[in-house]
Amino acid sequence: MIEHCWHHDHDILEIRPVAELKPAEFRALAAQVDPVICQHGALHGLLIDARNFRGWQNFAALVSHCVFTRNQHRQLHRIAVLSDNTLLAFMPQLLNHFVSAEVRPFPSEAEESALAWLAHHG
Repeated sequence: MIEHCWHHDHDILEIRPVAELKPAEFRALAAQVDPVICQHGALHGLLIDARNFRGWQNFAALVSHCVFTRNQHRQLHRIAVLSDNTLLAFMPQLLNHFVSAEVRPFPSEAEESALAWLAHHG
């Protein structure tokens, strides 16, 4: 399951994986957020709150995650990843192969710093 919420008047999308991720969840998330992005214009930032991330169900789920991010990247300027997991520290390098957005990791306790970085459009 992927929970999501909006920040800064729909400029920043926060997603929180709360269970092992399955491919269908990314299609469901896209169906919910794509109309909002179309209505409000560009999505300037994506905050991936991976503090409770349990991994992907299988390789197809990992690919779905990358495809979701790739499909959204045309509007994205920045992606922040919140996590203290050392394996997830490599997520920004992985995402850099799929998106043109600037990707940066943040420690779990730095949510406000991550949001401030995402809100800065420079």
